[in-house]
Amino acid sequence: MKLLINKQDKFLVKNADSDFHTKHGYFKKDELTAKNGSKLASSTGKEFTVFNPHFIDLYRKIKRDAQIIPLKDIGLIVSETGINNKSIVVDAGSGSGALACLLANISKKVFTYEIREDFIEIVKHNIDFLGLKNIKIKNIDVYGKIEEKNVDLIVLDLPEPWKAINSAKEALKIGAFLVSYSPSITQSSDFVNQINKDESFAHIKTSEIIERQWEIDGRKVRPKSQGIGHSGFISFARRI
Repeated sequence: MKLLINKQDKFLVKNADSDFHTKHGYFKKDELTAKNGSKLASSTGKEFTVFNPHFIDLYRKIKRDAQIIPLKDIGLIVSETGINNKSIVVDAGSGSGALACLLANISKKVFTYEIREDFIEIVKHNIDFLGLKNIKIKNIDVYGKIEEKNVDLIVLDLPEPWKAINSAKEALKIGAFLVSYSPSITQSSDFVNQINKDESFAHIKTSEIIERQWEIDGRKVRPKSQGIGHSGFISFARRI
């Protein structure tokens, strides 16, 4: 695969065995094998730089069905829990697999739990598309059990996350993190209230990330007309 990029547009070329057509004209297949950093001109004369795509370029093109957790929220989960290439992570439920795939890119191993077979097929597709080798999919209900032990992080993206607290308690190492992601504050409230009743967990905080992008063009500086508002509430707890 190749990425074509200039100041205005970018295109992911998934198949370089044929000419690639865009709104700026087409690129000949023989040119798409050029080395990283080469300048290519389309048939209409529009110039692009070509290079091998990074992980994030491919990630933005994954197949989706279930609503995925936005990058702004994943960034908070990563920074608050400090996971790294030594971390073992459990993700439940998988949905489209976006969170599991991004966490797998920076952690040692990810186990993703999903009970819906149709979602599992999408997750498999995305894992293959991204070339990840450190994700294992499990068709198991985490409300009943989590098979792993000494886990560093568990992320719950579930309708009733409080039902997975007991399973998480058995799986997490002392000091590890349990994170719940919910679109509704009442779901977060029910989760946190249950955490507060459990002597094995401490609630750290519940946060919401609101992102507002800015348009900068010379002296014209203003917020973009459509911002990225509410997406979900993120509750952090720690195994004690």
